[in-house]
Amino acid sequence: MINFVSSFKKGMQGFGQTITIVVNSILLSVVYLVGVGITSIIAKIFRKKFLELQLKNQESYWVTIKKTKNKEDYYRQF
Repeated sequence: MINFVSSFKKGMQGFGQTITIVVNSILLSVVYLVGVGITSIIAKIFRKKFLELQLKNQESYWVTIKKTKNKEDYYRQF
């Protein structure tokens, strides 16, 4: 009887691990395809580029931004 219980336990653990791998793979694939895929399609429709990958007479990809806040506003965020 003890042999049966230990064998059953090992079998259930293996089954559980297999199901976990299958379900996680399916769910992560769906989330990736829906999240990244739809975002990519919408970005291509509106011709949105999230990264500027072409240098325009520049030596680096560094982009300077305008300051919209003064230094004291960063100390009082909340």
